[in-house]
Amino acid sequence: MIHLPVLIADLGLILAAAGVTTLLFKKIRQPLVLGYILAGILVGPHISFMPTVTDHESITIWAEIGVIFLLFSLGLEFSFKKLAKVGGSAGITAVIEVVFMLLIGYAAGQLMGWSNMDSIFLGGILSVSSTTIIIRAFEELGVKHKKFAGLVFGVLIVEDLVAILLLVLLSTLAVSQQFAGSEMLISILKLCFFLIIWFLGGIFLIPTFLKKTKKLMNDETMLIVSLALCLVMVLLAVKVGFSPALGAFIMGSILAETTQAEKIEHLTKSVKDLFAAIFFVSVGMLIDPKILLDYAFPILVVTLATILGKLISSTFGALLSGQPLKTSVQAGMSLAQIGEFSFIIATLGLTLKVTSEFLYPIAVAASAITTFTTPYLIKVSEPFYNFLNRVLPQKWLDGISRYSSGTQGITTMSDWKTLLRGYAFNTIIHGAILTGIVLLASKYLQPFVNKHLLDGNNGIILSLIITLVIMLPFLYALAIRRIERKAYSHLWLNKRYTRGPLIAIELLRIALAIFFVAFLMVQFYNTWIAISIALLLIVGGMFIFSRKLQSFYERMEHRFLYNLHARDEENKQPEILPWDSHLLELTVAPESELVGKSLIDLAMREKHGVNIALIERGKIMLPTPSRDERLYPNDKVLIIGTDDQLAAVTPLFEGKVSEDSATFPKQDMSLQKVVITSKSPVFGQSIRSSGIREQTQGLVVGIERNGQRILNPDSNMIFENEDIVWIVGNNKRIPELLK
Repeated sequence: MIHLPVLIADLGLILAAAGVTTLLFKKIRQPLVLGYILAGILVGPHISFMPTVTDHESITIWAEIGVIFLLFSLGLEFSFKKLAKVGGSAGITAVIEVVFMLLIGYAAGQLMGWSNMDSIFLGGILSVSSTTIIIRAFEELGVKHKKFAGLVFGVLIVEDLVAILLLVLLSTLAVSQQFAGSEMLISILKLCFFLIIWFLGGIFLIPTFLKKTKKLMNDETMLIVSLALCLVMVLLAVKVGFSPALGAFIMGSILAETTQAEKIEHLTKSVKDLFAAIFFVSVGMLIDPKILLDYAFPILVVTLATILGKLISSTFGALLSGQPLKTSVQAGMSLAQIGEFSFIIATLGLTLKVTSEFLYPIAVAASAITTFTTPYLIKVSEPFYNFLNRVLPQKWLDGISRYSSGTQGITTMSDWKTLLRGYAFNTIIHGAILTGIVLLASKYLQPFVNKHLLDGNNGIILSLIITLVIMLPFLYALAIRRIERKAYSHLWLNKRYTRGPLIAIELLRIALAIFFVAFLMVQFYNTWIAISIALLLIVGGMFIFSRKLQSFYERMEHRFLYNLHARDEENKQPEILPWDSHLLELTVAPESELVGKSLIDLAMREKHGVNIALIERGKIMLPTPSRDERLYPNDKVLIIGTDDQLAAVTPLFEGKVSEDSATFPKQDMSLQKVVITSKSPVFGQSIRSSGIREQTQGLVVGIERNGQRILNPDSNMIFENEDIVWIVGNNKRIPELLK
């Protein structure tokens, strides 16, 4: 008898349960995540009347793979450039919300008598909202075009990065079992260092690699290469002491900057869906339904803390960032739930065995409840704003309005701010690169040289020379390269300011370069003589070969910036944002009544008050199209208007389908042969007057007459006796007309 491995049997059971529950939850229009969790409860060890998974260790490994691919997918949707574009409003709102919810979660845990570690993890679980649930709710309610939706999506992007940081910090805290500020600071600095190094190296190398191999890449090889890159970054992350999830997220965010991002996201979606389903089912397997009954009160407390805490903190954060009251309230009520990252944080606590068993099911139960409440909160957000608008004192409303207008009007930067920001950015980037080069040289290069090339002092000298040559372009950029030339010139020539600070900044840059060279020398030598000689050589070399270094560095910088901006250049759109209006991209459906009409005939501005800023037709971009330009099926149109105006025009682009067209089964359309006799209803009539097109939804494509075949006959041709007619049409109606 053939033996079936337990893992395969368990996997079959998991997927079968997941398949049934997802169909059910699709039917009742609820998030699939909840269906997966329910499937996990059913096949878990706590339900006796259902078949149960037996090999829990293997399923845990599969679930870890699920976390990796789930985070990889989130990284593909994340993109560090999106983070830079979300603006201060989303950043301020997200940070205030996360900090507030961390405090709320910790306070709630302490009030219920939980341990410090349980309370801290509860705060982390409550601090992150659910991207999946919010997107689904926005699509069902048709509010993706509204202004507050853009703010919410920006907050979610920032929260993704904060969640990654929380995973690192909570892991450190769990290992040390105490809150040590120095360890936390070291963890944050270490995370920032590796994020910079991985991002810079990834953007410099990976887009170029994908471009060079584009002709060799079909769907199969692209999928394999993408997953390989993901798992290589996972290995690197684990090697330096971070979680596998962080590595997957970073590689996803790097690939998100490439021109192949959409294709990679499409190809890996099935893999992500499969393993994510296993992960969420494994989440459900850890839940004991009895615990949910025993901890009904804590579940209620956590749910209320989530809804009220996120509503208040997000609304306050949005107001503080300068958003109007209406946008702030709508955003706050949209973010009042917990989701995917919360499960990962809760899993981390169980895996590290630092949290109580009851915390996990409580978090999942609160997530399920807030998932159901989210659509209703979004629906009532506008009526709730109207209520606040009526009951709040007019002085408060006027003050909020003035603050919002004043904050949005601050757009200029002084020369000092521009210069200092440029120098800070330059120092952080090149400082991280130089630190990475020094550490790699001391840990890998020098041992390799000593073992395979030269040993002893000669090997050390060779390693130093190689390292210094690699460091030279970045030392030049750190110490000599001119940054923000325009702002620097304004400050240097402005007689109102002393040149002392500018000279001090330049001296500080040179001192930093000297520090990194000394840092390198200390890794190999302890004598000050060797350090001094190396410093003189490197500083002299930078000045003597400054032009060549500048040329080499500029080529590297150009390649990096080209890779970084390649995707944006393909999808470049103008930035227009006056007053309360905002941009919305709509696609012209083939069945839309707008198809084929010119912009002057549509009169969008006159009828609806909106303006068409851009038309994207395949790879063709038509910014500010002329009034004679026409709309065609699948055109992507960038429209600017207010929430109400955009809501009014969206149905025009979507179009309507008649019942006959919508319900016509495709399989009924077929090619048929009909012989015309003198008794046929169409005998003696022309093709046009016979009514074949109107009554049978058919088209005459050929006629055979006296051995002669006529393809695509003229519509004025008369049907004669014994004509053999070939018709493409409804196979049910044609015989009725021509029998």
